[in-house]
Amino acid sequence: QVQLVESGGGLVQPGGSLRLFCAASRITFRLYTMAWFRQATGKQRELVAQITTGGSIIYADSVKGRFTISRDNAKDTVMLQMNSLKPEDTAAYYCRAVRGRDDYWGQGTQVTVSS
Repeated sequence: QVQLVESGGGLVQPGGSLRLFCAASRITFRLYTMAWFRQATGKQRELVAQITTGGSIIYADSVKGRFTISRDNAKDTVMLQMNSLKPEDTAAYYCRAVRGRDDYWGQGTQVTVSS
């Protein structure tokens, strides 16, 4: 079945950086809009960043200028470079692949920003 596997999460100090990866399998990756969502404890899941098949990108206001989403269609991978991390960025980060009615989610990777 379709798999989205996130990696790259961990514990980082405020101001630090992390790079998340999401590797997709069993989908024609280049045809899917890819996105990163996050969910903090006790809060709703929210969109962090999205990149379409044509490379159009949107970011949540809270991460603009700090996070960068990119995709590598040759490697079926979407990345999220996170800089200048803040404690409020602490959350489980999820990868999502969407194409029409096809909608897949990964299992998530935890990011904790703390001193």
